[in-house]
Amino acid sequence: MANPEQLPWQQEDDALLLRIYVQPRASKSQICGIHDGALKLRLAAPPVDGAANEECRSFFSKLFKVPKSAVTIVSGEASRHKRLRVAGGTAATVAALLEVF
Repeated sequence: MANPEQLPWQQEDDALLLRIYVQPRASKSQICGIHDGALKLRLAAPPVDGAANEECRSFFSKLFKVPKSAVTIVSGEASRHKRLRVAGGTAATVAALLEVF
């Protein structure tokens, strides 16, 4: 596995911090691996009126099985590069998902 400083996630107390690279208007929402030191997330939603941000929060809430309110965008609301905080998320969940890549 990669050096912990190079991983796009970091465990912080009871929350997980994620670096995300978002590609909006994809055919379906899914994680595609790691791109430029961030998790690449393809989103079906367009980047209009916050739809992509809402889809991003919804996607990660389902992935980690936490309420949508537990997923917050720390930075990057208007950017493809985002930082997310998932309360109750674990690094083990992300690592398990990426084993297929």
